[in-house]
Amino acid sequence: FSHGVSSKRDYSPVSWSEYFEMMDDVVIMRVYDCFSLTAVCVHVFRVYKSGQDGPLLVLLHGGGHSALSWAVFTAAMTSRVTCRVLAMDLRGHGATQVRHADDLSTQTMSRDVANVVRATYGEIPPPIILVGHNVGGAIAVHAAGGALLPSVLGLVAIDVVEGSAMEVLHSMQNFLKGRPKSFKSIDHAIEWSVKSGQIRNLESAKVSMVGQVRRCEVEEGDSSEPVSPVTESVAEGHEEFYDLSYVTEKAESSASAEPCSVYSWRIDLSKAEKYWDGWFRGISNLFLSCNVPKLLLLAGIDRLDRDLTIGQMQGKFMMQVLPPCGHAVHEDIPDKVRVYYIISTFLFKKTACHSLSLSSSYPFMR
Repeated sequence: FSHGVSSKRDYSPVSWSEYFEMMDDVVIMRVYDCFSLTAVCVHVFRVYKSGQDGPLLVLLHGGGHSALSWAVFTAAMTSRVTCRVLAMDLRGHGATQVRHADDLSTQTMSRDVANVVRATYGEIPPPIILVGHNVGGAIAVHAAGGALLPSVLGLVAIDVVEGSAMEVLHSMQNFLKGRPKSFKSIDHAIEWSVKSGQIRNLESAKVSMVGQVRRCEVEEGDSSEPVSPVTESVAEGHEEFYDLSYVTEKAESSASAEPCSVYSWRIDLSKAEKYWDGWFRGISNLFLSCNVPKLLLLAGIDRLDRDLTIGQMQGKFMMQVLPPCGHAVHEDIPDKVRVYYIISTFLFKKTACHSLSLSSSYPFMR
């Protein structure tokens, strides 16, 4: 196996336009009047949209990811179900540009979601189903629990459980330090994501990783960001966040006469450590208390904590366990997520989810 890109598989990136109908930058203006001086603060949130009718699925990605992590899922949903999709880059992530981008508290980010939805659809948006993965799931729960949007009629949390999340927070810094700091190319980043198990679905990795890394220039003699090629020492089949057992070998950087382009992570999650506890503490009880139909999708039954186990036995929410897959459930097996989501909408009798209509071309089980 050479240090170049493997010739056996195609790891080249794929554009968002293959999966979403539209990309947009939503501008949120905040006006402050302090001692008679007016200040305007402009926030720009990158969003991707599909669909024109039906209920609105607001998709919130996990920490370090971007809205592009929902690309394959979105194409699968909108091709078979009448619905609208809004996937947004959260603050500090993807192509979103905001003031205080390092404020990653659930309170701030859940307000961001409400502001983006209102700016896009007005004060009375369509019936909303909040769907969030990991940290995005926690934000979705806070947005639903805090009644920040008037028309939330369903909540889907993907692989976010307070108990298991709190248990591994102490290992997060080790996980982040164990990742390559940079890559020779976007192709190498995609290859690493698949071989390390961060994203087990190559199709999704080819569009999703574009939102996780960005190109930067390395000056001559600058070894602060060693370029990490993909090597066979990367163990396949392990999952991001919950399993830290894979390893990577970092190559020594070699200075060149010309500046070279490398790809590094768009966000340094290690600097957000002070928010980690707030993302997940109390999230199980808040999820159970949300007065909307709820669905919890898990990569494994071992994720459940005590509160959710009791709540599930009491019928307070629907749950589906979807093995075998990694932590990025919606990326690893988007078709299964789609199927279970559709099933759940038919069971959400008290919501507007019944307005979902299957197209005549929908092959329910393939």
